[in-house]
Amino acid sequence: MSGYNSVFNPSQPEPSVPINGGGLSENKKFSYGFSSLRGKRASMEDFHDTKISKVDGIIVGLFGVFDGHGGSRAAVYVKQNLFKNLLEHPQFVTDTKVAIAETYKQTDNEYLKSENNQHRDAGSTASTAVLVGDRLLVANVGDSRAVICIAGKAIALSTDHKPNRSDERQRIEKAGGVVMWSGTWRVGGVLAVSRAFGDRLLKKYVVAEPEIQDQLITSDVEFLVLASDGLWDVVSNQDAVTMVQNVQDAQEAAKRLTDEAYKKGSADNITCVVIRFHHNF
Repeated sequence: MSGYNSVFNPSQPEPSVPINGGGLSENKKFSYGFSSLRGKRASMEDFHDTKISKVDGIIVGLFGVFDGHGGSRAAVYVKQNLFKNLLEHPQFVTDTKVAIAETYKQTDNEYLKSENNQHRDAGSTASTAVLVGDRLLVANVGDSRAVICIAGKAIALSTDHKPNRSDERQRIEKAGGVVMWSGTWRVGGVLAVSRAFGDRLLKKYVVAEPEIQDQLITSDVEFLVLASDGLWDVVSNQDAVTMVQNVQDAQEAAKRLTDEAYKKGSADNITCVVIRFHHNF
């Protein structure tokens, strides 16, 4: 939950048991694991999606973390539709970057249309990683984050979309919006992220246009961590990478990260996806 103010009710039941899982690509070149925990929140608004598919004979991996705010509707919609729309995009293989940018926009527009009768606004972050051959494209909207480990060093492949980020603040103000302090910096004093899916009432300022990074998977690229802010609020990029660098099992690595974030006092839902690259094939 990266958006609206919300209060944890101490009478709620104990934190949920984590949902864990994983898989291995057919060509054994990459494996993935995920772990998701409701944590100390009263409800679960984090979602993830992991898919391995074949497009034009090429094995592709699609991974995403979606952190909802104002309820789970937007995050569930993005989880169900974003990758489906992306795989159907005619330029998915020939121009993956364009396909991702256009699919984010399309999915946001379709979600907003489907929300016409809803009186309550909901939104979601998205941090996605798409692997096509030896190219990794990371797209981000909001403050879930992608961090890659190259030769033991953590490198962020996304920059959080916070309203007080100077370029984001400028973009919002240029569109006629305001950034106000209300416990933290918020768009219109309401929303703590400056880009998201949904958020119809703030759409003029809170866009679903992703920033996209292109990374070649060379032999020194070890793994990628995608996670909601439930991890990054309490664990630094480098600490996250160092903690699981020697954990070969991606599912075990993801679980270790969620456990650590919870132990460190994260007050949020926590979701981690780890993608490990295997270079001995």
